[in-house]
Amino acid sequence: MGSFKRYRDIAIVVLLLAVPFFFLRASIRRPEDMSVIDRAIMRVAAPLEYAAAALARGVSSLIGDYVYLVDVKRDNDKLAYENARLRAEVRRLKAQEIENQRLKRLLNLRETMPEETVSAVVVAKDTTEFFRVAHLTLDNPGAAVRPGMPVLSIDGTVGSVLRVAGDKIAVQLTVDSGFGVDVIVESTGARGFVRGVGDRSRYALRVEYVQRTDEISVGDVLSTSGVGCRFPKGQPVARVTKVLKRDFGMYQTVEAEPTVDFSRLEEALIVLSDPKDCERSGTQRGARAKR
Repeated sequence: MGSFKRYRDIAIVVLLLAVPFFFLRASIRRPEDMSVIDRAIMRVAAPLEYAAAALARGVSSLIGDYVYLVDVKRDNDKLAYENARLRAEVRRLKAQEIENQRLKRLLNLRETMPEETVSAVVVAKDTTEFFRVAHLTLDNPGAAVRPGMPVLSIDGTVGSVLRVAGDKIAVQLTVDSGFGVDVIVESTGARGFVRGVGDRSRYALRVEYVQRTDEISVGDVLSTSGVGCRFPKGQPVARVTKVLKRDFGMYQTVEAEPTVDFSRLEEALIVLSDPKDCERSGTQRGARAKR
């Protein structure tokens, strides 16, 4: 039994070695020189060769597609990264453009001020039930800033200096309950006095002493009148949001909102003015007029 197995294994090995030889021999011979055995071998080998070639083409195509997809994925990852980088660059440039426009407007405002000014950057805000205060840092720490000086922005009146500590400035905002300034209605010339409401939940103002006969409407802009020499004349303070005309009494009930969006305030100008100088110049002008 063992001898049979050994002969069988030898015969299989010889057959496996001989078959490729016969296939090769038949494939390289000319057709007219082929024997019956060669033709039989070719008829058997043809389907096998076709199947092997098809299999090889399929494997080659699969490998090619895989390599292609790997390259595509790598290119897509590269394009996605480049796209994200370009988007971030566009956002940065847009933000820079907006900041440049804002600073340009602030510079234009500074050039319109007859008094000397110093710029400052908002670093923090305080919100309590009664006080609305912003904290600024001066761009020029050596500036002679004092409490009571006006603080302006490109959108209008911010408030007045409350405290000074080196280059740190606390500003009392127009919406603070302790703030007040004399104003006029730009469109009609009606007079009033703006006070902060001091509401912690919103930025709100009320306009006092508006005569019942004066013309004032929702949307009207209220600007500083220059009375009292506290603020430069013509600076926007508030925009009217509600008007309630009474059938009795001397005054109307008027509500307003600040023209400055304090939630987005970033830079401001402090006007280095002295109300006493303004009062003295006003007194001198009055004396010359009497002469």
